[in-house]
Parts: sequence; structure tokens; C-alpha cells
Amino acid sequence: MEDQLSRVFAALADPTRRDIVARLAVRDATVGEIAEPYDVSVQAVSKHLKVLESAGLVSRTRDAQRRPCHLEAEVFDLMTKWIERYQKEAEERFSRLDDLLERMDDDGAVRPPTQDDRKRGAAS
Repeated sequence: MEDQLSRVFAALADPTRRDIVARLAVRDATVGEIAEPYDVSVQAVSKHLKVLESAGLVSRTRDAQRRPCHLEAEVFDLMTKWIERYQKEAEERFSRLDDLLERMDDDGAVRPPTQDDRKRGAAS
């Protein structure tokens, strides 16, 4: 899992690849269609697509003579779970800091938590 996650984040580190992902989120497209707005060769765009494919973000299918690229949206679930885990931990730390700051007076002294403070902490 971590290896794929590293490949996904590395693939998305490039702004051109992020733009390609954003465009594929709207609709599937061929390499030529993807290359149109960029001032680079089709081969350069193809290299970007290979990076996205190796990360599992993009797949290519065959539709008669066309080979459209398709965004594999379920890979974003992997990223979302990873981000949510650390987001939850950060929110818990901020909540504890908020509680501490609420109990701090102007001189920096901290009063012990009251019963209400403990109840509020358990609810959040």
C-alpha cells in the first residue's frame, strides 16, 4: 500500500500530470486529445501518462481504433484514507490545544480542567 501511495504522490507532484488528471476526471481522452493544449510533443505527454499509469491513476482501453485514457478514481480512495487518518490526528491535537488555551489565564497559568471541560473534551 505505501509503495503505491508513494508512486501516486510522486506522479501528482508534476503540475502537467495533475492537469491531465483533472481533464481525465471530466472525460476519457486519447493521447492526442490530451496533448492538444500543451506546448510539448505527443511523446512527452505519453511519458507523463506512463507515470500516471504506473501509479495506477490512469488506464488505457481499446475502443475500435481509439485508445482512450481513463482515470482510475478508486486510487483516490487510497489517498483519501491516508489523508483522513492524519487529518483526524491533527484535529485531535488542535482540539487539545484549544482546551488548554481556554484554561490559560493572561499570565500563562493553566487552571485544572473542570467537569464541564472533561465533558466537552469527550464530546469532541
